[in-house]
Amino acid sequence: MTRLDLPEIIPLFPLPGALLLPRTRLPLHIFEPRYLAMLEDSLKTPTRLIGMIQPREGPGGEKLLSSIGCAGRVTAFSETEDGRYMITLSGISRFRLRDEVQGFTPYRRALVDWSAFARDIGAVEDDPELDRASLLDRLARFFAHHKLGTDWESLQGAEPELLINALSMLLPLAPEDKQALLEAPSLATRRETLVTLMEFSLRSGDGDEVLQ
Repeated sequence: MTRLDLPEIIPLFPLPGALLLPRTRLPLHIFEPRYLAMLEDSLKTPTRLIGMIQPREGPGGEKLLSSIGCAGRVTAFSETEDGRYMITLSGISRFRLRDEVQGFTPYRRALVDWSAFARDIGAVEDDPELDRASLLDRLARFFAHHKLGTDWESLQGAEPELLINALSMLLPLAPEDKQALLEAPSLATRRETLVTLMEFSLRSGDGDEVLQ
């Protein structure tokens, strides 16, 4: 898919804490009627895009949306016996929300701008300054602190973009932290943000664990 294929209007799926990044895959369980309608409509389009975006609460409890999200292409789906769907979104590009589109769909749609994220569509990004041993050491402390487990062999062999993006998506972080990772302008910046968030989590947990 090229930038010329990206539509100006896309359906939105506001989901707190869910993070989709370019060239990653996000499994989703679709069961609400409005999002079943969204999926059905998306599958009828050439691009099959759905925009993942973080909801946020405005003054007075108003339901607002973050300014930046990431669109994914529906690349797999299966229907359960009770009419629900398991789908996979493959991340294509981030977008900036310009305006919501009013209409007769039960789900939200938006006019979006892709221009600031041209590098999302292209070659895999590298992080030449990645110190894998240091990152995995910090990650081990974070996992131990939160009593989590992982496949360390896979992490040790993963390419930088896959490693950093997978951790950004999978680690148990607050929605606003996930948004910060989404908005990072480069892979190196995302890695630096991820390390900072892990350090903050450990420091704020019980005051005893501090990463060096």
